[in-house]
Amino acid sequence: MSLPVLCFVGRSNSGKTTLIERLIPELVRVGYRIATVKHAGHGFELDTEGKDSWRHKQAGASTVIVLSKGSMAMFADVPEEIGIEEVRDQFLHHHIDLIIAEGWKSEGYPKIAVVREQLDELGLSPEGLLAIVSMKPIESSVPCINRDDIQALAKLVIRHYPKPQLG
Repeated sequence: MSLPVLCFVGRSNSGKTTLIERLIPELVRVGYRIATVKHAGHGFELDTEGKDSWRHKQAGASTVIVLSKGSMAMFADVPEEIGIEEVRDQFLHHHIDLIIAEGWKSEGYPKIAVVREQLDELGLSPEGLLAIVSMKPIESSVPCINRDDIQALAKLVIRHYPKPQLG
């Protein structure tokens, strides 16, 4: 069974990152192990210039892994933008219960739309839409959750993605 993926979609500055940041502790508190994947449509740079890992990458290493007690980070070249499936299948097959992805609105994963005023601002198909998170109530065939009601959002996620039982 592959790891489930739940996408949070919305326009830039709609509050997706803050919402995910507030949801994760609620899920972790009840025992979920969460991985997050963020889509950066305009590219990104994480490694700090001058640090050893940056120097290794600049020297031509295609993959640089930084390990410390309890942490690991990896910087790797990819041929082009890779999908969540490849990330999941190559790097997250153990120790994770749910992948929360920020972005990927056009992919076929279940989605929670984060909007300020109205759903149609996203041009999103209702297919696969689990809920809408908004500052104002929105008429929809799926639940509309106030962005400050993190417990309601956590309950919805738990209902759709029950934590696997060990044993």
